[in-house]
Amino acid sequence: MDLLIRKARKRDKEAFCQLMELQGQSLYKIAKAILRNDEDAADAMQETVLVCWEKIDTLKKDKYFQTWLTRILINNCNAICRQRARSAPEENVPEAWTQEDGYANAEWEEFLNCLDEKFRTVVMLYYVQGFKTKEIAEILQINENTVRGRLASARKKLETQYMRESSLRRPGRIPSSWVI
Repeated sequence: MDLLIRKARKRDKEAFCQLMELQGQSLYKIAKAILRNDEDAADAMQETVLVCWEKIDTLKKDKYFQTWLTRILINNCNAICRQRARSAPEENVPEAWTQEDGYANAEWEEFLNCLDEKFRTVVMLYYVQGFKTKEIAEILQINENTVRGRLASARKKLETQYMRESSLRRPGRIPSSWVI
């Protein structure tokens, strides 16, 4: 990937296209988690690729390419959210997830849907994309302790949701905390 980044910085279109193909799935997952629909996610990804191509010479260090690209994507997603908020009341915006190949865990999607966007984004970046808390703080331009706090809050909310779902699926089951 380092070679592709170096070539792309020298305006090698083929290398840039290969680089974007490698990043495509991760960009989609992040955009989908934030925007919650395929059309807006595709728009954000397309704008991200365009901005990345136009501004790749501003990338300071090759090793930060993924962080830089993710920051651009999140900025584009936030712009789409702001535009959506101006054009339609929030209750009219559909929040349906569709099941796509390679990301077929419906239960995970359901759990993510119970989180606010700021928590969902941090969870996606940490657990799905594998960023460290320091990198997430840089991407989101927030304090690293805020990232840790959001992760802790998200885990608690997901645990609560999981326990609620488990009890609904297994009525009459004795909670594990009661077992000696």
